Amino acid sequence: MEKPLKELLEFGILNLDKPSGPTSFGVSDFVRKTLKPKKTSHFGTLDPKVTGVLPIALGRACKLTGYFLGHDKEYVGIMRIHQEIDLDKIESMIKKKFMGVIKQTPPLKSRVKIQEREREIKQFDLIEKEGKDILFHTTVQGGTYIRKLIDDLGKALGIGAHMLELRRVRAGIFKEEDKGFINLYDMEKASEEELRKIIVPAEEALKEIMPSIEVSGENLQKFYSGKSILREDVLSSKDFREGTLLAVFTKELFVGIYRVIHEGLKFAKAEFVFQPVKDE
Repeated sequence: MEKPLKELLEFGILNLDKPSGPTSFGVSDFVRKTLKPKKTSHFGTLDPKVTGVLPIALGRACKLTGYFLGHDKEYVGIMRIHQEIDLDKIESMIKKKFMGVIKQTPPLKSRVKIQEREREIKQFDLIEKEGKDILFHTTVQGGTYIRKLIDDLGKALGIGAHMLELRRVRAGIFKEEDKGFINLYDMEKASEEELRKIIVPAEEALKEIMPSIEVSGENLQKFYSGKSILREDVLSSKDFREGTLLAVFTKELFVGIYRVIHEGLKFAKAEFVFQPVKDE
């Protein structure tokens, strides 16, 4: 059964097609002013000129950002090499130095600490070459800077290269093929019924990125106060390793996100509890 729009704006995620130009924060703020949830945030910054998948958290779903950020990202883009070189030489360098776990230093303009860190490149295919422009497709670990990846590749080749265009086609579980994928113009014009169909309930998104369990609803108030889930509370499988994150539900309600601890009678402790909103 589809949720009321009010509930989706309170705890939902919008899979947005970011246009070239505005910052990710600007897009998030536009969604807040248009749909009027209490707050919004985005799952992973895209540079202003970069387009594509930018999930926007609505309302209390903003607290879930950290659970989605580290997931793989997929991009299609165009790089421009500064001197002519055979495609097979570029592919050879990619296989040699830019596949698997690589070391990458974030660009100076980034908001993170400028220090070398490891990131995994899972796919890096050159699709087509026209003059000095090369169409590429890559899948990378979250937190990888594609612009820096292209710059480093150009330096390794000794010819120089820079990123000309980039589009993110997937951010974790959110893809541009998803039926709810929408641009800003269509979102602004969408009816309430249309919005209900495209906003993803946040608890359903959580089921896609972590295991879920069912607990007894008898102790719901205890859970809402932040107390741990005991083994006797769990109605479904309890066979999870210590440290595993779980999306916890009663038969009808989302309870929160818990981390398995296996401490005596305690099965899991609360990380995020979805307490009911009091009527204003």
